[in-house]
Amino acid sequence: MSLIRWTPRRTGTEVAVFQSEIDRLFGDLIRATPVAQDGPAITPPVDVVETPEAYVFRADLPGVDGKAVKVSVSGDTLTIRGERKREEKITEGALHRTERVHGLFERKFTLGTPVRSDQVRATYRDGVLEIHVPKADEARPRDIEVQVG
Repeated sequence: MSLIRWTPRRTGTEVAVFQSEIDRLFGDLIRATPVAQDGPAITPPVDVVETPEAYVFRADLPGVDGKAVKVSVSGDTLTIRGERKREEKITEGALHRTERVHGLFERKFTLGTPVRSDQVRATYRDGVLEIHVPKADEARPRDIEVQVG
């Protein structure tokens, strides 16, 4: 581990960036309801597992219709996109709070390894999207037999 000397005197730009990050951090913690952002409002969490043969992605998409999810592979980039639709309006009672976000979402993952895009398969069950992306043969590890002479 290397130590970095802390210098309390910073330039104005660094202080402004630091203050902006602190404001964003605390704003996210105490904000009662989601606020529209520049990008998509939904960022589904995704687990990525790499095996010698493939990549396996598991994305939590509760409340998303499986037919509204699109998965594509272009080169070494996997893209997951879809939409969570707003539920019908309440006809009885009064709505006091709305925290569940809706709208379009998109996640992109660069794999950095050649894959077999024609063999990618995706399944959606109980709000979880699971995608298997097989690696191309040249990207799979191989054991090389050592010739003893």
